[in-house]
Amino acid sequence: MLLTTAPHWKGSIWPSIKILYCSMLCPTVSETDCYVTLWLPTASSEKVRTKTVRNCKDPVWNEMFYFRIQSQVKNVLELAVCDEDVIRDDDYCIILFDIAKVPLGETIFMKFELNPHLRCKPYIHLYSTSGPDIRLGFDLCPEEKEFLQKRKKVVAAALKRVLQLEEDLQDDEVPVVAIMTTGGGMRALTALYAHLLIMQKLDVLDCVSYFSGLSGTTWTMSNLYNDPNWSHKDLEVPLLDAKKHMNKNKFFASFAPERLKYYVKELRQRSQEGHIISFTDLWGLIIEAMLHDGEVHQKLTDQKQALNHGQNPLPVYLCLNVKEKVNSRGFREWLEFTPYEVGFQKYGAYIRAEHFGSEFFMGHLMKKIPESRISFLEDEYFHYMQAYKLPTRMQSPPDSLANVFQDIITWRPAVSVVPNFLKGCPMHNKYLESEFSNWKDCDLDSFPNQLTGAEDFLYLIDNAFALQSSYPPLMRPERNVDLIIHLNYSTGSQLEVRRLRHTSEYFSEQGIPFPKNVPSKEEEKELKECYLIGEQEGAEIPLVLLFPLVASSFREYKAPGKSTYAFILRFVFISVVFSPYDINTLRYSEEDFEKLVKLSQYNIENNKDMIINALRIAVERKRQTEKS
Repeated sequence: MLLTTAPHWKGSIWPSIKILYCSMLCPTVSETDCYVTLWLPTASSEKVRTKTVRNCKDPVWNEMFYFRIQSQVKNVLELAVCDEDVIRDDDYCIILFDIAKVPLGETIFMKFELNPHLRCKPYIHLYSTSGPDIRLGFDLCPEEKEFLQKRKKVVAAALKRVLQLEEDLQDDEVPVVAIMTTGGGMRALTALYAHLLIMQKLDVLDCVSYFSGLSGTTWTMSNLYNDPNWSHKDLEVPLLDAKKHMNKNKFFASFAPERLKYYVKELRQRSQEGHIISFTDLWGLIIEAMLHDGEVHQKLTDQKQALNHGQNPLPVYLCLNVKEKVNSRGFREWLEFTPYEVGFQKYGAYIRAEHFGSEFFMGHLMKKIPESRISFLEDEYFHYMQAYKLPTRMQSPPDSLANVFQDIITWRPAVSVVPNFLKGCPMHNKYLESEFSNWKDCDLDSFPNQLTGAEDFLYLIDNAFALQSSYPPLMRPERNVDLIIHLNYSTGSQLEVRRLRHTSEYFSEQGIPFPKNVPSKEEEKELKECYLIGEQEGAEIPLVLLFPLVASSFREYKAPGKSTYAFILRFVFISVVFSPYDINTLRYSEEDFEKLVKLSQYNIENNKDMIINALRIAVERKRQTEKS
């Protein structure tokens, strides 16, 4: 038998026990039908057992069992080798073993004598594993650190060109720049393509190390990262492709008979793989039909190819984990996704991206389920109705595909349900060991037994139910972001400025550095195209370059310095309910598409000097910090 004492999780020990084999020294009257029972009273009130090996005098099991115990109490394991019998099972031997005898990190092999009258011996191997399948800690994963080293060289060269520096930047002088996007449906998808294209032309895109998104912008991001070198290719091509899909009839593209058959086939296959299917899975397939010509085979981990040489910014996706029957104020936790890891920054607990959706217990991978295609992950990043209605959850058994299609008719926003990879992991008060994990913004944070480790499933919703931005992963102190380019696509730019004030107040309450001097209520009445925030605050405060999606001087100029009235034609405010860019609009006319693209490009190009100035300030701050 193998007994594993894994590393601590905040006061707990995870012994894993592998039953190997039993060797008989002399034959018995008949062949045995042996099995082994295990009982660890301090971990569970129930006994567990191996399978029965029939008609064998030297049975071999090789079965693994996992427990969770507390180091503060005495933990005695009871082992029983039994012979299964029709009338009554015979116990060959009962062994009591103190788990404390197995030092952490060491391997021990032990042999136990059975009943001497039966003259048999089982062999027990006690060992220590390399640890759980969950990465514990608040530091960045090794892959992300390696990426940043490679990306730093690309960023340094780009900054030298953009800022026209005479000398190369040293590694410690290179600021970490991030693009932060908000949600906004098809409006966000379209405007983000336009913003990235103009930033590429201005050579700013290579200055960016992180790229965070939620809701509609994740569609753009996941499509771009299909190409490992997307930021170094002409972004006019994906923009024109998006135009084609924005102009097409999405109802026929999504609900043609062959597409419905495809949905049923895909959902049935997903169910057979072990995933929990719901409306959001169907919605992911519908989005796939709306925005692509065929099936999208890409997975999140495939995006690593776009990061191997530091050639593109690191994408970070975001959603919110909630509880059933508890509002988001009572309980909410940010779950971040990168091509490397998925995890909770709150607890410092991360799993490999390919393991998301698999079943875990006490930090160990119990059942590997195939990694989801990106189309199914997009439904977790984005729920189209967003925060305009209260969320409800509809979970269907594998054979109830009709119920999933029924949700289309009733149009109920749904929550993605996935196995909880923190299941069985104790959440004591010590989970607040890191300064960042002091991010206590939920009522249930005061009750560790009500936190995520006690749940069987994660209930994931759009981040729009909280901050309506993808700031949280960028605020991890380990990422040390110096400048955030905030691209706003949410409904109502005036409302977005208010949200920014709310975000500033929120981070201030959590003790997380963020600019406090944000645009005032008076400035909402006449918004500018760009704001540089945090310039007059301390060097530890990240700079924020805010781009509200507003038609300000664009009404008078078709390009910086070129006056025209051609683009005034029925271009309405983004915030107007009956705007062609309403959040619920899935199809744009060619004219409306072009206007939104030109507005987005104009606002960036018309403020390129402010972008360059922000980059220059970020570099100077890094230099001053290193000198001090």
